[in-house]
Order: sequence, then structure tokens, then C-alpha cells
Amino acid sequence: MDYRVSPENEVIALAVAGIIAIGLLVYVWRAYRRRRARARLHEAITVVALDALQDVLVPDGMGGAMHVDFLLLTSRGVLVVDLRDVAGNIFGGDQMTEWTVMAGAKRHTFQNPQGALYDRVAAVKPLAGELAVEGRVLFTQRGRFPKGLPRWTLMVGSLRAEFPPPDPQAFEALRSRDQEFWVALKASVAPSPLKKGTSFLTEVFME
Repeated sequence: MDYRVSPENEVIALAVAGIIAIGLLVYVWRAYRRRRARARLHEAITVVALDALQDVLVPDGMGGAMHVDFLLLTSRGVLVVDLRDVAGNIFGGDQMTEWTVMAGAKRHTFQNPQGALYDRVAAVKPLAGELAVEGRVLFTQRGRFPKGLPRWTLMVGSLRAEFPPPDPQAFEALRSRDQEFWVALKASVAPSPLKKGTSFLTEVFME
């Protein structure tokens, strides 16, 4: 029996192998870009912090717990971060129940995130001792607010301007001053299974 492969079948086999190889390379490259994007987003958020907790459950004081994307120990105290990845033009206000997103011909709404942020800040305060506690709804650069930012909202690119990283010379002094309360706060929270944090695949961090 003749088991020789015809030239036509050799060409087909090579073509299939090439397609598989290209597909594998594309998959690996996209996975690398996603990991790189997550790392850059994480760095852009945590650069303002002496220490940071990501994706944690904070006791709500009523026997339950709520997810918090980031808790950052900054030079101003604890910053509670609710991270949002919303693409398009966002129209929201302090008194609006829902905020609207316009992305090309598409339009959708989402619930005003300020109320949930207030709840998270209120849950963290009793655990933070003498540390001041603030909160921000942090949006990635894929979104923009043409009419201006509502209260307690901030873009990732502006985080460093509002919460400047501590001066290196003051770093140890700040850490020593806040360490006791921060350690107590860290001991009061637990890892969250939600893992929302930097799982966003944000185009602004994709090169």
C-alpha cells in the first residue's frame, strides 16, 4: 500500500499548521498585552499609596460584608477606591439616580455609584482608627465626562495629582505614624472572591 502524501496534501497540511501557529502567536500576544495592561493599571492606582489592599471584603457592621476594589494608605489617610471601566461619554450628577453612557450609537445607563461609595467609606471608618477615610469612584481613561465630574469621582490619570505620592524622606515617618491603625484595618478585612480590581481589560493601557 502506498502511504506517500501527495503534494496537494502537503500544501494543505503546511497551511493548516501555519494557521494554527499564527493563532497561537496571536493568543499569546493578546494574553501578554492583557497582563501588561493589568499591571500598568495596578501601578497607576497604587503609586499614590504607602501600602495597598486589593479586592477585599469589609465588614458592614450588620453581620455582612461588602466588596472593595482598593484600600490605599496615602499620605492623607485611607482612600477607598471603587474602580469603574466605562467606555464612552458619561453623563452623571450627584442628584441623578442613574448615569447615562453614550458610546457611538449605543446608549446605556448604570446606577449612580456615589451611594455605594458612601456605604463603603462608612464601613471602613470604624476599622481605620485615627486614620482619615476618603472615597473616590475611579474611572479608567476609556470614559470621559463632557459635562464635568460629579462629586467624589476621579479619572485614573488624575489620581496622582489629587493624591500625590509621599515624599521619600517622609515615607518612613508616615509609615511609622499610621502603621498601627493600618495593620488593624488589614486584619479586619478578608480576601474577596469577586476579584474585580485590575481584571478590567482597559484599552488605554494596551499598546
